[in-house]
Amino acid sequence: MNILIFGPNGSGKGTQGDLIKQKYNLAHIESGAIFREHIGGGTELGKKAKAYIDRGDLVPDEITIPMVLDTLKTKGQNGWLLDGFPRNMVQAEKLWDALQQAHMQLDYVVEILLPRETAKNRIMGRRLCKTNNNHPNNIYIDAIKPNGDKCRVCGGDLSCRSDDQDEAAINKRHDIYYNTTDGTLAAAYYFKKLAAEGKTKYIELNGEGSIDSIKETLLSQLA
Repeated sequence: MNILIFGPNGSGKGTQGDLIKQKYNLAHIESGAIFREHIGGGTELGKKAKAYIDRGDLVPDEITIPMVLDTLKTKGQNGWLLDGFPRNMVQAEKLWDALQQAHMQLDYVVEILLPRETAKNRIMGRRLCKTNNNHPNNIYIDAIKPNGDKCRVCGGDLSCRSDDQDEAAINKRHDIYYNTTDGTLAAAYYFKKLAAEGKTKYIELNGEGSIDSIKETLLSQLA
């Protein structure tokens, strides 16, 4: 099974992606990791990408797409979950064309729906437990709201990441994601159109639900 997942920062995309990966034993392929592995491994594509990165330039799609495809073929032989790519309409079109040329099926596209303001609040509301960072605490989510400044799970002290409080940086990332003209949502809608044509299947999830309710809805729609 091959799956592409979309969702803004703060939507729980990473959590749901991890659940899908474990349930179906898929390779979780994240765009940032693809660059790190190719550059760290000294591949030809990695060397070309590094030259752009070292100059402070964006890596062109002509390098990025083959890099993604190569990783899907090698690490995702038994199925994959692609996360963090494509980020815009052009990349979506090029990825689809590359998959077709490689005779690689895209079984499902998953989009987690979440209002922009809710997504921002979730990011800014995240709190880290000093005892265990995996203990979920968020001042804006009733189900996991901490006990004052103490972890709801163990009572440990809480802190927050500085980047979670950088509203300008959050807005910049969300500007790209929520752009329906040529941004990430435009890419998602491209695949939604393909699904309407019967070329893949498109699943929409209400990101305002609980982790368990979202998981149940998602698993019920994955064959």
